[in-house]
Amino acid sequence: MNSEELKKILTQVQEQKLEVDDALRKLEDFPYSDLGFAKIDHHREIRTGYPEIIFCQGKTIDQIVKISEHMYEKGGNVIATRANQKIFDTLKKTIPSAKYYNIARIISVQQRKVKTGETYIAIITAGTADIPVAEEAAVTAELLGNKVERIFDAGVAGLHRLVDNISVLRQARVVVVIAGMEGALASIVGGLINKPIIAVPTSVGYGANFQGVSALLAMLTSCANGVSVVNIDNGFGAGFNASMINKL
Repeated sequence: MNSEELKKILTQVQEQKLEVDDALRKLEDFPYSDLGFAKIDHHREIRTGYPEIIFCQGKTIDQIVKISEHMYEKGGNVIATRANQKIFDTLKKTIPSAKYYNIARIISVQQRKVKTGETYIAIITAGTADIPVAEEAAVTAELLGNKVERIFDAGVAGLHRLVDNISVLRQARVVVVIAGMEGALASIVGGLINKPIIAVPTSVGYGANFQGVSALLAMLTSCANGVSVVNIDNGFGAGFNASMINKL
C-alpha cells in the first residue's frame, strides 16, 4: 500500500463511502505483514518513496515465491534482485506477468505504472566484463522510474572511447561509474564532469585485484571531487542511490 492508496481509504471513510470495518480490513497488514520467516514492510514506500525490494541471495525459492506472491496480492510492484532462472521459472507459474532480466539477475512484476521524469542517469563501465553489475544498476533505476543511458566498455585502456561519449555523461543528472581491475575510471570521469558520481568497484580482475578490494580502495581514495562509492559489485545500491539523486 502506498501513500495515495492510504489517503484514498481515509477519504472514503470521512465521506462515509467506506465502512470503518471495511477500512480496517484493508489496513490489517499495515504497516507490515508477518509471514513468520519474513516481515514485509508495506509502510516503506510511504516513508521513503520506494517499496520494499526482495534480496534473493540466501533465501529459499519457497520463501522468495511466498514473499513475492504476498506483495503481488497487495497490489504492489515486485522487484527481486540476485535472482536466478530457477527462481523465475517457479515464480512465473503463479505470477504469469513476472519478467526476468537475466543479465541483471532481477525479477520484476509491474502492477502500478511508475512515473518517469525527463532527466536521466548515465551508467558507464570500464569493460565488457562489468556489464552484469551495470545492468543490475540500470534495470534497478529503470524499474524505479528513471531514464538510463548506457555506455559500455569505455575504460582507461582506450580513453578515446570515453571522450567520444563525454557529452552523454555531462548531460546526465547523475553518473554511475563501474570498474574492476584498478578502478581508475571513476577518478578520470570525476575530473571531466560536474555531476555527482556513484562509483561501483567490481570483482573483475587478476589476483592482486583481491576480488574487487583494489578497485574499492582506489575509488575510496580518489582525488576527484564528487565521487561516492558503494560496495563491491553492488549495482543495485548504485542504481537505487542514483534514482534518489535523479528525483530530487
